[in-house]
Amino acid sequence: MIKLFRTLFLTNRFFYALGSIATLFVVGFFAPFVFTVAQVLLLMLAILTLIEIVVLNGQKNGVELLRILPERLSNGDENKISLQLKNKYSFDVFLNMIEELPYQFQKRDFYFTQTLTKQEDKTLHYFLTPKERGVYTFGKVNVYTSSKLKLTSRKYQLAEEKELKCYPSFLQLNEFDVNIANKSSLSYGTKKVRRIGNSLEFEQIKEYISGDDIRTLNWKATAKRGQLMVNQYVEEKSQSVYAIIDKGRAMQMTFEGVTLLDYAINASLAISKIVLKKQDKAGMLTFSKNIEDWVVAERRNSQMTLISEALHYVKTDFSESDFSALYSNIKRKITHRSLLILFSNFETMDGLQRQLPYLRALAKNHLVLVVFFKNTELDILMHKKANNIQEVYDTIIAEKFMYEKKRIVNELAKYGIASVLTEPKNLTGNTIEKYLNLKARGLF
Repeated sequence: MIKLFRTLFLTNRFFYALGSIATLFVVGFFAPFVFTVAQVLLLMLAILTLIEIVVLNGQKNGVELLRILPERLSNGDENKISLQLKNKYSFDVFLNMIEELPYQFQKRDFYFTQTLTKQEDKTLHYFLTPKERGVYTFGKVNVYTSSKLKLTSRKYQLAEEKELKCYPSFLQLNEFDVNIANKSSLSYGTKKVRRIGNSLEFEQIKEYISGDDIRTLNWKATAKRGQLMVNQYVEEKSQSVYAIIDKGRAMQMTFEGVTLLDYAINASLAISKIVLKKQDKAGMLTFSKNIEDWVVAERRNSQMTLISEALHYVKTDFSESDFSALYSNIKRKITHRSLLILFSNFETMDGLQRQLPYLRALAKNHLVLVVFFKNTELDILMHKKANNIQEVYDTIIAEKFMYEKKRIVNELAKYGIASVLTEPKNLTGNTIEKYLNLKARGLF
């Protein structure tokens, strides 16, 4: 009996009816006939309420619900959630459902209303767009069931609590199919020839013949065999591409609810997939005060899983990024010429000048691509019509900052450093396009 009262609720319709009857009782003090009518209506309300309580609780499990969740959530994308409902009552029911969403969405009134005919099955769908990586906990689905009378409702707590990890945006990977990559890479109409920094991979030792490069003579093998022997090499077709993510405080700016860090993480996952499809080696690392999350560039089958797991746990420490540590670690650990895609953000020329010596040093041995961001809010402010002096000043300041961004692009180009200046929402597509451009031109 106690459990029954815990799951039984009187609806608004019941209280509206009860309030109307109470009003008739007040009027009945002056008109006895109305008082009699109020008594009859009160009795009818009590009987109907009792009937609804009996029919709603006459079946142990009158409503079934199965919540279908994806195996993991994709950050910044619409993730589909499904609710499969089944009415096991022998009459039509009206449902009010409150979904207990993870706290990250900050929604405490996420509810649905639904009508199910007797024995009907129905599936509902809704979409969630997470804005940060981490663990998301889904609670119960509270279902309040009523009959056509809608005087009372019975509460069911359905679906199991479940935790889901939110990973960098893997749903958008389907948007960058290898067919698009092939089309982009062939659009330049030139044969792909590696002209800079040829990388050679050892194949075998063979006898010297006229025309062989004398620089490949193997003196130890020559001494053992008593004749000239040379090392034979083949050109290494798979080149290393590293996504380098700055996770310092400069990457904590937020656009459309997503930080620049998360935009860079999503783009790194997408570019890694394209790199592997183009038969190159994909790797990654992050840095701020220290170098972390290092995944060596490889072409193995598990590479995307390794990169995805590493990106899932990337967090900022809000420190000033140490480019000198980045340079020293790359110089020591990446010995072959590689493409280094650096995701960072420079707002002013002064900010770039402090780090430019390290970028120039990296560019001596590697092809460096610096990817940084347009401030879209400043862009909107710059194109907004000024209606007073203050807004004129705001527009001028916005134009100054946008001009600084263009100066940064020119300064990097002066030292042979490629760059991409992009809006955050277009980051992934623009980065992939630049990678395909560089590869088609044979620059690495």
